[in-house]
Amino acid sequence: MSLHRREFLRVLAAAAVASTLPGCASRPSRGVFSGLYEVPKTGNVHLLHFTDCHAQLLPIRFREPSVNLGIGSALNRPPHLVGKAFLKQYGLQADTPAAHAFTALNFTEAARQYGRVGGFAHLATLVKQMRASRPGALLVDGGDTWQGSATALWTRGQDMVDACKLLGVDVMTGHWEFTLGAERVQEIIAKDFAGKVDFVAHNVETRDFGDAVFKPYVIRETNGVPVAIIGQAFPYTPIANPAHFIPDWSFGIQEEHLQAVIDQARDEGAQVVVLLSHNGMDVDLKLASRVRGLDAILGGHTHDGVPTPVAVANAGGQTLVTNAGSNGKFLGVLDFDVQDGKVAGHQYRLLPVFADALPADADMQSLIERVRQPYLAKLDEPLAVTDDLLYRRGNFNGSFDQLILDALLAVKDAEIAFSPGFRWGTSLLPGDTIRMEQLMDQTAITYPHSTLTEMKGSMVKTILEDVADNLFNADPYYQQGGDMVRVGGMDYAIEPAAASGQRIREMTLNGKAIEPDKSYKVAGWAPVAANAQGEPIWDVVATWLRDQKRVSPRRVQQPRLIGISDNDGIEA
Repeated sequence: MSLHRREFLRVLAAAAVASTLPGCASRPSRGVFSGLYEVPKTGNVHLLHFTDCHAQLLPIRFREPSVNLGIGSALNRPPHLVGKAFLKQYGLQADTPAAHAFTALNFTEAARQYGRVGGFAHLATLVKQMRASRPGALLVDGGDTWQGSATALWTRGQDMVDACKLLGVDVMTGHWEFTLGAERVQEIIAKDFAGKVDFVAHNVETRDFGDAVFKPYVIRETNGVPVAIIGQAFPYTPIANPAHFIPDWSFGIQEEHLQAVIDQARDEGAQVVVLLSHNGMDVDLKLASRVRGLDAILGGHTHDGVPTPVAVANAGGQTLVTNAGSNGKFLGVLDFDVQDGKVAGHQYRLLPVFADALPADADMQSLIERVRQPYLAKLDEPLAVTDDLLYRRGNFNGSFDQLILDALLAVKDAEIAFSPGFRWGTSLLPGDTIRMEQLMDQTAITYPHSTLTEMKGSMVKTILEDVADNLFNADPYYQQGGDMVRVGGMDYAIEPAAASGQRIREMTLNGKAIEPDKSYKVAGWAPVAANAQGEPIWDVVATWLRDQKRVSPRRVQQPRLIGISDNDGIEA
C-alpha cells in the first residue's frame, strides 16, 4: 500500500493538465487544481501534519529555495534538491501547480498564475475535508507556529494559539515558541491547551535535576489502534536562540533517551509510534538510522517540502522520514494500515494548500479577522514599492535579506552588515507595496535589537567560518539551525565541503582584501545576549524604506561558491 513516485504523480496529473488550458494566465479557476485534493483513504490510522507555519494566518507568497546544498552523504539526495533536479527526482512536470508549490522555477510568473498559498482559513477547509474522509484522524503541529508575524509578536502568540485550537490540533512540539519565554509557554499549555492540545517534547529537561519539562509523548487511540506521538523539540534552542528566555531548561537530540521512550510506549501497547520532530530533515535521517521502533518521523525546522517519505533502514526494520514544508503551504497526510498490531502498509501525500483551490472556512476566517482588527492600521502602513522580487529562503542571501542589509548599512553608517540566516519570511512580487506587515514577516522576533560594533577582520572571518560549519558540517548532529548568515557590504568566497575553519576565502570590501588586524564598523541585529539594546530592526528598515519610497532591483551579494559544480542543490 506504499505510495511511490508514480502514484504521487497520478494525484497531481489532473492539475498539471488543467494548468495548460487557455484562460489560466491570471487568477485561476478551481478547475486548474482539479483532482489535487482527491486522496482516497487507505488503512485505519490517519495522521495530518503541518509545521513551520511561522504565524501566517493569511494566504501568502513563499518562494522555495534555489540553493539548498547537500554536503557529504547528503549530496544530491533529498532534501537537497532544487529546481529541475527536484522535478526529475519526483517525476513532476514543469509549469504546473506542483512545480510552483515545490520549487522556485519561474516563481514570479507562476505566483501570478496560481495565486497565493496557505492561509489558515484555507488550511482549515483542507483539514476538515481530510478528516471527513478519515474518521479519527489526528492533526499534529511540528512547531514554529507562534512566531513569524506582527500579530503573533504583539499578542505573544495568542492569535496562533486560538487559531490552532479552532483548527483542531491534537498534539504539537516546539522551537520558536520558546522565544516567548518559559513562563509564557507554560501559561499557554496550562490554560489554553488544557484538555485540548498535548504539547510533547521528550528532550527538554530541567538543568538542575534533569526532570521532564513537558510530556515526552502521548498515546491516542484512533479506530481502535493505540498511536504514540513522541515530541522532539528543536535540540539546539539555547544555542540558536537566546538562552536567557529558557534559563532553567536544557535541550538536546538525546538519542538514548528517545530509544527508551519508544520502548516504553511500545510496552504500554502502542501499535504505531511516530516522532513529531523539529530536528531538521538531515538530523532526522541520521536519527532514523540509529533508533528502532519508530514507524515514521513527521519532521520540520528546515522547511523542506518533500513529496514522498524517505525510508531509512535500521535495526528494527525501517522508519519513514518526512518533512512538510513551511508557512502553511502544505498538509501532510499519512495513512497507516495496521493489522495484527503492526503496520502492514502506508500511503503518504504532501498536499499543497492553494488559496484559490480551497474555499475559506467561515469560522476560521471570522477568527482571523477578529484577531487582526486591532492592528490593521499599523499592518497596512505602506512603506515603499518594490520593483524586484523580494524573497529570503535559501542557503545564502535572498533579495529581501539584501534589502535589510542595505538598510542597516545606510542607517547605521556601517561598512559591513550581518543579518541572521532565518528561513522564514514571506515573498513579494515586483510592483507590490511593501507594507509594515510584510516587513514584520521578516523581522518579528522578541530580540529585534540592531547593533553597531567595531570588529576586526579576523573576527569577521571567525563568525563566517562558525556559521558555515554549523550549516555545512558533514555530520548532521553538528548542524545547529538556520542558513548562512547574510552578509552586506563585503564579498567573499566559500567552499562548503572544505574542512572546518577553511571554508571562507577572498574576503573583500570595495575591492580590497579584508585585513585581519584592521577594525571595521559592522551592523547587525538579533543579538542572543541578555540585556541587548538598540533600535528594533523593523524601525531601522522602515525608516530607510520610507525615505526610498521605491526600491529598485538590487545586487544580491551572493558569495562565490567553490567545489559545487556537481551539486543538484543549486539551480543553474
